[in-house]
Amino acid sequence: MTVGLEHYLVLSAILFALGLFGVIARRNLLVIYMCLELMLNAANLALVAFSRFTDNLHGQVFVFFVITVAAAEVAVGLALIVALYRKRQTAHVEELTTMKL
Repeated sequence: MTVGLEHYLVLSAILFALGLFGVIARRNLLVIYMCLELMLNAANLALVAFSRFTDNLHGQVFVFFVITVAAAEVAVGLALIVALYRKRQTAHVEELTTMKL
């Protein structure tokens, strides 16, 4: 049995669905952030799979730039989460909805 494009796309869809479920269902800001990163990686997996099975490197080059931007996003996002936690002493989304200090 060979692994085809549809196997990679199904895995990508499952990972994206798990990430989406985590964003919708979870209340902790860190878990939501990790689920967003899981969704981004699922999209990257689909891009690499399409690129591999069409013998075109454009998708893999695009994934390289997406991962580079995601690394910067992780640094900024975690800094914001740490700053919010220090200010409010909580990482739950319900308690961070008001803009009052």
